[in-house]
Amino acid sequence: MADVVVIGDALIDEFEHDGQTVEAVGGAALNVALGIRILKRRSALIAMVGDDEAGDAIAQHVREADVALLRTDAPYGTARAVSTRVGGEPTYVFNEAAQKRRVEFDRDALLLVRTASIVAVSCLALDNDAQVDDLLTVVTDPERRLVLDPNPRPGMMNNLPLFAANLRRIAAVSLLVKVSDEDAALLGYLDLESLAEDLLTSGARYVLGTAGAQGATLYGDGLEVSVPIAQLDAPIVDTMGAGDSVLATTVAALLGGIPEDEDDWQEILERAMSVAAATCRVAGPTLQLPRG
Repeated sequence: MADVVVIGDALIDEFEHDGQTVEAVGGAALNVALGIRILKRRSALIAMVGDDEAGDAIAQHVREADVALLRTDAPYGTARAVSTRVGGEPTYVFNEAAQKRRVEFDRDALLLVRTASIVAVSCLALDNDAQVDDLLTVVTDPERRLVLDPNPRPGMMNNLPLFAANLRRIAAVSLLVKVSDEDAALLGYLDLESLAEDLLTSGARYVLGTAGAQGATLYGDGLEVSVPIAQLDAPIVDTMGAGDSVLATTVAALLGGIPEDEDDWQEILERAMSVAAATCRVAGPTLQLPRG
């Protein structure tokens, strides 16, 4: 069985490189599942993956990474994101499968979810009430093992107010919610701190906020722990996978127990920033371990 089961998206990233169209396996949830395995913990991924060539490519990639994959029904085929980059930052256009994604929980999925120590959710369709109902039904004891990264993406959402409402609804029973300053802006909050406060008020035990070059802050249980980004000599190649690497590192750390004080959280956040910095020094979203 897996230490962590990750629920969310798996897709094909399509982008231009040196005048050529390149395809690569991607998706936030997939990145997190593979990152957790790189961190030496057992992981499984539950995602909508089509019975097509793209879906088979995803399955092979995940299998080679030694991560278990449960492919749920994909009536529109495999999700795809066509990206362009400006200053290293990607922007995406998503196909119909990505916009209408839905993870189904059959008996095998239920077994994975019920037996995992932590359930991490990333880029799930929170603007789908039925999807959220299913998630909250299958995840038992969410207050001690549910970790959520809403990962809102403009081209993938169909109903922003519903997405925000269901984010608060899941946060109400979650151990930890990870959000970014970009999430806060997209969801209409004044800043990241305002979003974190709202999620804590909703009932989240902890909120982990990331703010790009400004580092990360952990809010909750009377705590507020901030760490800067890690400085490395090598130049940044791109920021793909940085947030996913932070989530994977944090989830892997939580398998050792929920931190009890600020020092414990500071250690986790510093480690997460080091991993994110290393990930940004290599092209692509795959989690990279810092040297030394």
